[in-house]
Amino acid sequence: MIQSSPGISDSAELPQAEAFDAAAVVRGIGRLFARNDIWCIPEMPLRNGRRADLMGIDPKGRIVIVEIKVARADLLGDGKWPDYLDFCDRFFWGMPPALDRAPLEGPDFKPDCCGIIVADGYDAEILRPAPLRPLNAARRKTEVERLARAALRRQTALLDPACVEHLRGA
Repeated sequence: MIQSSPGISDSAELPQAEAFDAAAVVRGIGRLFARNDIWCIPEMPLRNGRRADLMGIDPKGRIVIVEIKVARADLLGDGKWPDYLDFCDRFFWGMPPALDRAPLEGPDFKPDCCGIIVADGYDAEILRPAPLRPLNAARRKTEVERLARAALRRQTALLDPACVEHLRGA
């Protein structure tokens, strides 16, 4: 079970710019997940051409994807999010506290299979846990390997940018 923070306040205490800053939401979710031994990387390409905002692995080797939304229009206009469900064991919506979560309760957003996390730049809280929808073992193995290789490639680029630049030229 994921341990949430003591609580995320509603946006009345947050500056408006920060309340709708995607990077702040990612940072808060990253802190929540780190406390729970879930390690994610941002902007992970999927094999179907989509890109997960956050994708990671929990302590039991299960894959978690978080789709970040910081604007109501972006949330309501997102028709591609179901494409992520084939690549994870758990799916969450991540959003700032000020964003109206009411649309996520409607049938178009499948509340029975999607969790909700609210986050600011300091922390995050799970408002609705994401139910486990286990991937096929072969699919999970493939996705875990892809995620590990992407994380290692990014780490290598941080340690030695010339290494990655050399590979691009090859």
